[in-house]
Amino acid sequence: MAEIKEGDAEQLHQEDANIKDTGTDTSTILAESVEREQLPTQSATTTPVKTEDKNGQTSSTVVSERHVSIQTTLEGLEMLVDLNGAGRKSCPLCPEEKFKACYSHKLRRHLQNLHWKVYVEFESQRMCICHLPCRQLKSSLGSDQTQSRLVAHYHCVVCSVTIARKTDMISHLKRHFNKGETEASYSGSSDVPFEQPVPGGQAYEIMKELGTNVQLLPNHTTPQKTDTYFNRKMKTNRQLVFCSLAVLAEERNPLECLDAFGATGIMGLQWAKHLRNSVKVTINDLSEACVKMIKENCHLNHIRVEGTRTGRQLDGAGDADSPIASVEVVKMDANVIMHLRPFDYIHLDPFGTAVNYLDAAFRNVRNLGIVSVTSTDTGSLYSKSLNVTLRHYGCQIVRTEYYRELAARMVLASVARAAARCNKGIEVLLAVALEHFVLVVVRVLRGPTQADESSKKLRQLLHCQWCEERVFLKPGSMVEENLYRQLPCQCHGSMPGKTAVELGPLWAGPLFNTGFLRRMLVATVQHNMEDIQPLVKTLICEADCTTLKPFPVPGFSAFSNQVECGVVIKTLQKVEEADTSDQSGKRKPTGEDCGNVLKKVKSDTSLEHPAFYYSIHRHSIRGMNMPKLNKFLQYLTEAGFRVSRTHFDPTGVRTDATLAQFKEVLTKYSVPTYSSTPQSNTVSSDRRLTL
Repeated sequence: MAEIKEGDAEQLHQEDANIKDTGTDTSTILAESVEREQLPTQSATTTPVKTEDKNGQTSSTVVSERHVSIQTTLEGLEMLVDLNGAGRKSCPLCPEEKFKACYSHKLRRHLQNLHWKVYVEFESQRMCICHLPCRQLKSSLGSDQTQSRLVAHYHCVVCSVTIARKTDMISHLKRHFNKGETEASYSGSSDVPFEQPVPGGQAYEIMKELGTNVQLLPNHTTPQKTDTYFNRKMKTNRQLVFCSLAVLAEERNPLECLDAFGATGIMGLQWAKHLRNSVKVTINDLSEACVKMIKENCHLNHIRVEGTRTGRQLDGAGDADSPIASVEVVKMDANVIMHLRPFDYIHLDPFGTAVNYLDAAFRNVRNLGIVSVTSTDTGSLYSKSLNVTLRHYGCQIVRTEYYRELAARMVLASVARAAARCNKGIEVLLAVALEHFVLVVVRVLRGPTQADESSKKLRQLLHCQWCEERVFLKPGSMVEENLYRQLPCQCHGSMPGKTAVELGPLWAGPLFNTGFLRRMLVATVQHNMEDIQPLVKTLICEADCTTLKPFPVPGFSAFSNQVECGVVIKTLQKVEEADTSDQSGKRKPTGEDCGNVLKKVKSDTSLEHPAFYYSIHRHSIRGMNMPKLNKFLQYLTEAGFRVSRTHFDPTGVRTDATLAQFKEVLTKYSVPTYSSTPQSNTVSSDRRLTL
């Protein structure tokens, strides 16, 4: 009986795998196991899941044990002990020698003040401090002093590791979050409903995003260990790509769209599931494991895989499980399939840079089609590996305060050069640079004239290394005697030596299309994408370079005309605005008249948003309290400048003012701060005079 109890106690505290079978610990563990043997609530902390062993046989094992110190509410922690009963009770998180058994009122106060208050919270789960012998420090003095080496610790809610310090646990959880490993990966939440065994010997994890279920392998977050790579942090990228495709589907359908790097196939499945007959989706991947996973995910979402005559469905399929859409799954190199077949929409999202696939993407893309490129090589894009940047993008750059916009313009320059080699031009619809990726969406304009116009927008950038003022060099092939004259700053005259560097070539044109972004905002409302609506609204204000937010209200059913790239495009409009005549009887302008007006607006280059932005904290004055950002935007507007916030930097201000004008307004409305009062200064001066 003693051996059985000892085994139960070891299984109860197996998370850290650091317990030593010593003679002195056995009596303590046995005493604790006798007291906790009658607690039925501890068995609920483990989550048994059916998995398979190496021989392929299914067995019921514990995939992720949640320790008793991990609770969501204080009531859950108090339920570990029957506080309503009579007699003395032991603390479930402290050994007997540390906290002796006491009455209920004292034990409740002990749980609240010691364990519950000293916690680390992560994903609504609180990891209370634990004093049980789960973690032992290695002692070099012998086994007789092992008990004195026990330390308080926390149990990680994700990987069950034990960590002593609270700050170390917070850093450990941040690393889990950066890898996309959260509590949802190990619990039965809405994002991960369950795990089911498969014949391959690995348990698939079911994840739901935007109404689409996909199966994931346990090592899906490590691209070096799995082919079916999936990153939860790219959800914003997938939603932006989906909205851009939804906007194109309103113009003409059906569209032939390609997800060149399918991996799990979640992006192509979202296209087919929500856009239905408006798109003909092709999901491609070179890996056999990915292709198999994509087909299984198609059946999981009741989507038919083209090429299967019978339309293989799930077992017991009926009218309710009939295919809602169809996709084509292809196992081919991305460059090969883009050379062989034409598409209206192409999305490139390789692991790293996408420059190796740009030529093939623009080879067969149809006129007025869209190419979206996602680059995740942030090391080279964000000026951390300058030699890799020069090798991949052919650009000379340095680390600047506007490095994210510099990365977006660098990717667009590579896209424009690849399109020009195929006698095609581009119209930039969207450029987003966030922490983990750079996304650019361009519309393809066929013809050598359009290619020449796009090539003219590739320029060198002159950047001052002292004040970080920047300006695009004027177009032309003539050698200028002194390039410093083009910089608005006077650093070269006041500083010795060379003060500026030449960066590029970069894309010097606009980064956004306001009309396209407004239609993307409508798509976010229609498909219930509340997560990216603030981002899209920020992009609209940034495209117009204004702080005003005249966003449309949901409720769109009619169509209007809008001009993009010189082409009249059908867009959604409110029902009240769809009538051609108002109450006064006057005829509203038709689509042709609106097109003429918009062509005039487009020809006005002054309405394009200014290039780059300034950080208000980077150029703040020492010893001065600068105004709030929104107030500062108002002051710049009153001074006659165009201003807006930018998604590239939360403290950045996009404006057409020069850096000198920017600092002048900032200095004017900054309040000085003093470490000592003026009276003390006068008193000290009087003392000096008397001495």
